[in-house]
Amino acid sequence: MDKKIGYILFLLFTGMLLSISPACRKTTGTHSQLLPTDSITAQKAVQTKYGISYDSLNVFEGTIKRNQNLSEILHAYDISFQTLDRLSNVSKPVFDIRKIRRGNPYTLFYSKNNSKTARYFVYEHTPVEYFVFDLTDSLRVIRKEKEIISKQKTAYGIISTSLWHTIKEKNLNPVLVNELSEIFAWSIDFFGLQKGDSFKVIYEEKYIDSVSIGIGKIYAAYFNHMGEDFFAIPFIQNDRESFYDTEGNSLKKAFLKAPLRFSRISSRFSNNRFHPILKIRRPHHGVDYAAPVGTPVHAIGDGKIIKTGYYGDAGRMVKIRHNSVYTTAYLHLSRYGRGIKPGKYVKQGDVIGYVGNSGLSTGPHLDFRFYKQGHSIDPLKVKAPPVEPVSEENREDYEKVKSVISDLLNTVY
Repeated sequence: MDKKIGYILFLLFTGMLLSISPACRKTTGTHSQLLPTDSITAQKAVQTKYGISYDSLNVFEGTIKRNQNLSEILHAYDISFQTLDRLSNVSKPVFDIRKIRRGNPYTLFYSKNNSKTARYFVYEHTPVEYFVFDLTDSLRVIRKEKEIISKQKTAYGIISTSLWHTIKEKNLNPVLVNELSEIFAWSIDFFGLQKGDSFKVIYEEKYIDSVSIGIGKIYAAYFNHMGEDFFAIPFIQNDRESFYDTEGNSLKKAFLKAPLRFSRISSRFSNNRFHPILKIRRPHHGVDYAAPVGTPVHAIGDGKIIKTGYYGDAGRMVKIRHNSVYTTAYLHLSRYGRGIKPGKYVKQGDVIGYVGNSGLSTGPHLDFRFYKQGHSIDPLKVKAPPVEPVSEENREDYEKVKSVISDLLNTVY
């Protein structure tokens, strides 16, 4: 079946899933059992955790303490140093026990007799991945993954003060702020959202043990900003999925709208600004973004670093030539990104430095400057051209996908 047509059918199936109970929508991760599987009925009658039967065992749950290691934990539960040495060798192909992290949870299963001998030790390395140390006669280490449940969700909100505030007010996953700001980064200035702006999004959220571990796929998104509609329609072209608008133009433009993810504009482009330190009026050919020291600064587009260094009033600066027409500069940095130096090529979104207070500055902020053919222009008024749109040969398939997406978004309120 043609890949794009298959994708359309997938989206149609996604639409049907939106009406299904969340309890029925799940994907199963790796979840091996250490128990015998004589019958489903027998398993239900047994108390289990991590696939381990503990009817005849005591269970202790704890977290790794500072400077604590596996030997210290297990030796207190009647495991000899000789056995610990063997265990260390057995675990090497599966997990390096030296990588046990402070603060991570673990569970001990130990005998109920006076010796309190450890039988199983389970260490949770990540929210998904865990390791079972079988301390019985077999002495083995098994890597496992918890079951991940994926739920199809929809969200709608009207901006009152900020996208973050609205997401929190709606009790939605805060990660949606990042997802939406990245999808629409080339179309909407998220520092300039207005009261009454609105959004809709259809997405997948992943859970483990009823706890969210993050956002999965974004199926569709919509934003209304200052009365203008912005759609994000996913479509596969040239074997890559990207988001497009209703005209088939890619949402990814040549430049990001801003070099910082979250901040506020403290001073705009002006030919006659009153300088707060010098107490005189002079041009300010940039946009100031107030943000804490250390906030990552991103390259707004692909390009070559042509300057780094300390430049008087500008402080630590990075300058990037994007092409023969456009150049950008990032002033008052506290430090540079890893490997940032003249001659290095960077990609859009790369961290080139961090917000600081160097040079002539009243406080931590980024002074961002944009040049067109060597002349300063207002960064907030730059209209970057889109990258490759939907091709004519894919147009018919795209229109079908767009129709499905529109219908899905119309169900979100």
